[in-house]
Amino acid sequence: MELCPWCEVGTLQSVTDTVFWELPDGSRAVEIDETPSFYCDNCHALFQSDETTKEIEDQLFLIDTKQLGKQTTYDELLKMKRLLKRNYFDFGK
Repeated sequence: MELCPWCEVGTLQSVTDTVFWELPDGSRAVEIDETPSFYCDNCHALFQSDETTKEIEDQLFLIDTKQLGKQTTYDELLKMKRLLKRNYFDFGK
């Protein structure tokens, strides 16, 4: 049982949720449905893990976002063809 990092009291549930993400170039936002998320039963925080956030941000950086519609699912986004194999500008690895 994992405690909420926000309130440090509630327990987290794994859920899926719709999120809105700004494209790396700042031109628009995209709706991403069925995104793995966590929900706190105490403070009602709804958020994504650091890993999920990084996966979304890396994928949006590596695909041709002109091919991306206004809405997609998390799985569809991650399956889109990448222009590069990985994010070569991520120096945190």
